[in-house]
Amino acid sequence: MKAPLGPTTKTPPGIALTPVPLAAAVRGAVALAVPLLVGLWTGALVPAVIAGIGALWGVSQDGSDPYRLRVRRLGGMGVSAAAGLLAGELALRSGHPAAVTGCLVASALLAGSVSLRGRLASVSGMHLLLGVTIGSGIPVPGPWWHAPLALLAGVGLVVVLSAAPWLWRRYGIERAAVLAVYRAASQALSAAGSPTAQDARRRLTAALDQAHQVMGRHLTRPDRQHPELAALRRAFHTGVRLGEVASALVWEGRPLPRHVADVPLRMAARLLPRPGGPAEAGESGDTRAGQAWENAVPDSPGVRALAELAADADRGRPDEPAVRLPSVQWHGRAAQVRYTVLLAVCVLVAQLCAQALHEPRGYWLPMTVAFVYKPDFGPLARRALHRCAGTVAGVAAIGAVTLLTTDTYVLIGAVAAFGALMAVGVRHHYALATTGLTAIVFVLVDLLGDHRALYAARILDTALAAGIVLVAHFALWPRSAAQRATELTEAALAAAHRYRDLAPGAAPAQRHALRRTAYHRLAEARRAAAHAHGEPGRPGRALPDWEEAIASAERLCDAVSARNLGAVPPAAARPVPRDAGACAVGG
Repeated sequence: MKAPLGPTTKTPPGIALTPVPLAAAVRGAVALAVPLLVGLWTGALVPAVIAGIGALWGVSQDGSDPYRLRVRRLGGMGVSAAAGLLAGELALRSGHPAAVTGCLVASALLAGSVSLRGRLASVSGMHLLLGVTIGSGIPVPGPWWHAPLALLAGVGLVVVLSAAPWLWRRYGIERAAVLAVYRAASQALSAAGSPTAQDARRRLTAALDQAHQVMGRHLTRPDRQHPELAALRRAFHTGVRLGEVASALVWEGRPLPRHVADVPLRMAARLLPRPGGPAEAGESGDTRAGQAWENAVPDSPGVRALAELAADADRGRPDEPAVRLPSVQWHGRAAQVRYTVLLAVCVLVAQLCAQALHEPRGYWLPMTVAFVYKPDFGPLARRALHRCAGTVAGVAAIGAVTLLTTDTYVLIGAVAAFGALMAVGVRHHYALATTGLTAIVFVLVDLLGDHRALYAARILDTALAAGIVLVAHFALWPRSAAQRATELTEAALAAAHRYRDLAPGAAPAQRHALRRTAYHRLAEARRAAAHAHGEPGRPGRALPDWEEAIASAERLCDAVSARNLGAVPPAAARPVPRDAGACAVGG
């Protein structure tokens, strides 16, 4: 049997695309420095600082996802923040402290009511509240509409910088995401038969989930005839089928030679287009035609399925129907109501403490609450700890800079450096991002004319706000993360059982949809379980064993994938019990 499999001496070109935050760091530095320099040169320093705040928040949301998603997220964030800034500014200008407090609580209720409904809503809700805290805490001279427009200008600069690469590498992000699927598949095949095989298969699932999210709208609009996009769709659908084959080979549990494990890389080199050009032919014109099975290749149904897939992908196939991944809500309506009330209570307590401690500029406390109380962004206790650590580091860093010099241009250079640091931290570590943000805010406030030494006060404010959030959350909603982990684990087990029951008689497209849904839900459940374990629990109350249930369901899905390809002959098949993957996940 001839197939495009054989030894290779080097990784095909174009495969080793590792995303680095260098471009994001440059964008962060430019976005924060340019408004301040323009304001300094034109004498309009106050609007420039407000634009710098908009750029600061824009950098915090400047991700590496597709450009259309970046523009949507940054645009929604900018409009919400500008609306919040306007509301807070009007409340402050009214001259009534109760108006400021009422505006903060009302914005917290509105932000909390939308924040657990998805990433875009969560970001918009948080920045609505942040806009109110800044607008009600920092008096801005001039007409009421100046500050919101300046804030939007700063966000708009980040949008332009972030989306500009679309002009010369329109589908570069999608291409990198699909390439990552083939790299992860190669790693999974390399790990087959070893103790790390399941971890490698999970990384393949994560890569498929990411590619599915990135390709999203392109998969549901196959009418678009752009050749690069059509090639990306074909490569993605082939990658989905490759995931099934890789799962079957992991289930077989036998080590594979290097030239078999490298097949996904050579498939990617043929299937995926180079930026701005047609699909690549591979390493050489005869690479795909001259390779054949060798005696060293283990003969098994899984390996034969891999060879058939490689040959079939070489000939090309029409686009398959799009598979929609299930949306995973952070919590139900009752939990959203509870979070909304708790967020409003925390903001109210923080504002009352701020009025008692730092009247009239005590915005730091409610602002910190808005940043910290985001249970959908990760374990709350860890987020609060990282916020405190980052604040201490940021205060120390900017304090060292101001001890050396107070020259305005040097301070703007420091803002650029901390902006780059923040852009890197957004992708790697929350404490690092907080370090950059804290230092930048100190410089911006100083440029507005507030030269008070508030270093120690801001550290205490951050610790106080984090303490308010932690006490309120773990006293009144201690098992929120455990409840979510249980709900997602039960949904994942149900999806795995549906895949087991329906896959044998399903058409290929439906089978792939069932399998992708099952593995996607299992990955979400695993992340929720890790989140729950990252939160402090009550002494003497053990958490359910979600991980064992998820691992059992993953083994079940691997077995079903193997059976679908005939990789487990019926006479020798390992039994797949009807209750495989089930365990007690209640409580």
